[in-house]
Amino acid sequence: MTRRLLQLLIGLFLYGIGIALILRGAIGVAPWDVLTQGIDSHAHLGFGLVTTIISGFVLLLWIPLRQRLGIGTVANALLVGPSADVGLWLIPADLDLWVRVLLFASGLLLLAVASGIYIGANLGPGPRDGLMTGLHARTGWPIWAVRTGIEGSVLAIGWVLGGNVGVGTVLFALLVGPLCQWTLPLFNPRVRESGRVVASPV
Repeated sequence: MTRRLLQLLIGLFLYGIGIALILRGAIGVAPWDVLTQGIDSHAHLGFGLVTTIISGFVLLLWIPLRQRLGIGTVANALLVGPSADVGLWLIPADLDLWVRVLLFASGLLLLAVASGIYIGANLGPGPRDGLMTGLHARTGWPIWAVRTGIEGSVLAIGWVLGGNVGVGTVLFALLVGPLCQWTLPLFNPRVRESGRVVASPV
């Protein structure tokens, strides 16, 4: 358990740093981060705090879906936002385009590795992942349809509020799945043995 907890914490911290790298890339961010940016552009609470607040709201949606929390779920909700703030503090903004492209690529790769690390701890899904699987279980809709509906909705709301939608958003949508397909078996024996990915990031 100690090893799994350490793996969870390392993975979540690196996940937040990966988000920060993508944000500093400023060529478009993941759908949930578009929503966070959009809300923060009006609330001015800071990216990390808004991320944590959104996670808390998503967990409230678990109640009617009868989803069960895990240690990893709570840790995800509490730690990813502050970890992203650490990364935003360390990484300068307004860099040259070629540097920002490198930051985005590095962030996407780090995020995939971090997903493999924390999901591999098998201590509970992230809030957004649990929302997806909970809706799938309650409605019977396909996972892909539920995920597309959720991420499409938060992307649209975030874009209207002023979040950064760009080529990076498209690249994230296209590449994060295959990258996680590669990294998850590295840190999760269950996936390595079965050859199936049973969870997705965040």
